[in-house]
Amino acid sequence: MLHAKGPADVVVLATRAYLDGEPVDMSALAHQLGIGRATLYRWVGNRDELLAVVLAEATERTFRFAEKSAGAAAGPEYVVDVLARFMRAVLSAPGLKALTHREPMTFIRLATMPGAIESRAAALMEELLEREHTAGRLPLRLPVPALAIAIVRVCDFHMYAHLLGRGEPEIETALSTVRVLLSPP
Repeated sequence: MLHAKGPADVVVLATRAYLDGEPVDMSALAHQLGIGRATLYRWVGNRDELLAVVLAEATERTFRFAEKSAGAAAGPEYVVDVLARFMRAVLSAPGLKALTHREPMTFIRLATMPGAIESRAAALMEELLEREHTAGRLPLRLPVPALAIAIVRVCDFHMYAHLLGRGEPEIETALSTVRVLLSPP
C-alpha cells in the first residue's frame, strides 16, 4: 500500500492501470493509496473526470512523440505528418485498445465531448498551427483556435469511426480533410 500525498499520486496509479490495460477502479485506487474514497473523489472528482485526465495526459505524450518523430516537411505537410503519426499511435496503443474494448461508450463520450481531452488536444493543435504560421510556413484561412478545434473534431470523427458504427478507422479521410483545411487561402 502506498501513502498518497495528493491528486498527482492518484493520476499516476490510474495511468499505470490504464497503460496496463486494466480498469480504473476508484475503490482499488483508494485502497492502494491508503486513503478513503471520499478523499479520492475530493481530489480527482468522479471516475470519468479521472479517466479524462489520464487520457488527456496520454494524448499529450503521444502528440509530443509524434511531433518529435515527424519528418523534415514544413507547413501543411508537417502538420499532416504529425497528425498521421499521432492517429496511428493512438489506434495502436494497448491501453486504449483495452479501454475501448471494455468501455467503448465511456471512451467515446469522454473523447468526443467538450472536456479535458478535447481541451488538451485543441491546445496542442493550436500550438502546432501557431508555430508553423508564425514561422511563415503555414498561411491560414481561419483563426488558429477555430482551425485547431475543427481539426481535432475531424480527426476524432474519422479516427474513432470504428467505435461510431462506421467500420474501420478512416485515417486517410481525416488527413485529406485536414489538407483541405490547411490549403492556402
